Formats: sequence, C-alpha cells, structure tokens
Amino acid sequence: MVTAIVHIKADVARIPEVAEAVADIDGVSEVYSITGEYDLLAMVRVSSYERIADVVPRTLNKVPGILHTETHVAFRTYSKHDLDAAFSIGLADAD
Repeated sequence: MVTAIVHIKADVARIPEVAEAVADIDGVSEVYSITGEYDLLAMVRVSSYERIADVVPRTLNKVPGILHTETHVAFRTYSKHDLDAAFSIGLADAD
C-alpha cells in the first residue's frame, strides 16, 4: 500500500463541493477540511506508486475549484492502526 498526502488549495466558495468530488475519487480514502495555508487534505492510498499518477495529476487536480495541490508521498508508516492491520494478516515484520 502506497500513501500520498495531498494538500489542496480550493476556491473558498466551493470547498464543500470540491471536498465531496475529491472524496468520490477511486484511491482517495479520506478528505479533511483543515486550517492553515491549505483548505483540504486528501489521503490517497493505492497499490503502487504509478497509481498515484493516475489519482493525483490525472484526476484529482482536474476537479473544478481546485487551485493548487502539494503532494507528499509517505515512505514509512508509524500508525498504530496500520501496524495492527499488518499483524492481523500475518506479517511477522513490517520491514
């Protein structure tokens, strides 16, 4: 599983519609309304790095109302939730 964190700057008048459209994209697991420089944060979880290109630049960036995005690819996960899931499928070591 490959995770990308996408910060989204959106047209302020369209934030709810943008968030709903992004949440409907295959590969987007969550969308958060956030404070700060960006308006939304989308978690993209896909099977390969190549799929990030399908989801972010080819689909997500084309949602009307998105003004700018910044994508960060995660290379290691420290979340207790993810570690519990890995052990539940029988992985002996996450490395």
